[in-house]
Amino acid sequence: MKNNHIAILADSCNDIPVELTEKYNIYTMPLLINYKDRSYKDRVDITPQEVYDGLKKEIPKTSLPLRGDIEALFDQIKADGHTHVIVSIISSGLSGTYQALELFSQSREDLTIEVINTLDIGIGSGFVALYAAELLEKGLDFDTIVQKTRAVVPNSGVYFGLKTLEYLIKGGRIGKVEGILGSAFKIKPIISCNAEGIYDTVAKVRGRKQNINKMIEMVRERIGTHKNYYLALCHGDAEEEMLEMKVQIADLVEGAKIYSEGQISPVLGVHTGPGLLGIGFLILED
Repeated sequence: MKNNHIAILADSCNDIPVELTEKYNIYTMPLLINYKDRSYKDRVDITPQEVYDGLKKEIPKTSLPLRGDIEALFDQIKADGHTHVIVSIISSGLSGTYQALELFSQSREDLTIEVINTLDIGIGSGFVALYAAELLEKGLDFDTIVQKTRAVVPNSGVYFGLKTLEYLIKGGRIGKVEGILGSAFKIKPIISCNAEGIYDTVAKVRGRKQNINKMIEMVRERIGTHKNYYLALCHGDAEEEMLEMKVQIADLVEGAKIYSEGQISPVLGVHTGPGLLGIGFLILED
């Protein structure tokens, strides 16, 4: 049974690949990338590669969608016949989007809107939206989907390593990540979101290769003997290395209920710079 009156909406930093947003009919709300001369909608009229190619000239700023664009998107959701909306938003510890959507939802008495703070970023957030979409496909009611989706937030995460911390520092998103002084010693932190949804160092290793191996080891530990999980590999202008990682975790890829791979969104690329490699996961009850 399909609950056609319920819509799932994710912001563009949920990093859900197009084939999965189409498969599950997930609406996407693009954040903005602002250069001195103009603004672009994330993934709509600028690609990740265009952001990386332009970083040497200018590091743009990022911002929430404009109120009018948010309004128009919800008008569209309503016009498509939906009365209830579940919104998956990147961590309130990293962006003002969650707060903005919470405020906005109170102004729309014509729609029942539940905004979920995923306390995560990238596909770590995206998996929360995909889980809600899977529950919707099973025909669960709105309140149950919201409750189960909120409950799964702590089981979702993403580990990532960067070539440089320069962009996190410049963008003011460094959070609790240590290692600014570590660059001289080739120390490569593995970064994740902590319980408050702020970037934190979960491991420190020397060199890129160890960084990748440690990430894989940590994901293997998290998945353990679980048979029911989602898995993703992501990169920022580092596709070849990502595909090498895929070979190393081919068994986990094969066992995943949902698997995705690809380049992170342009907005995330602005804050992390070229060379990001990451592994996202969501552990579900078997």
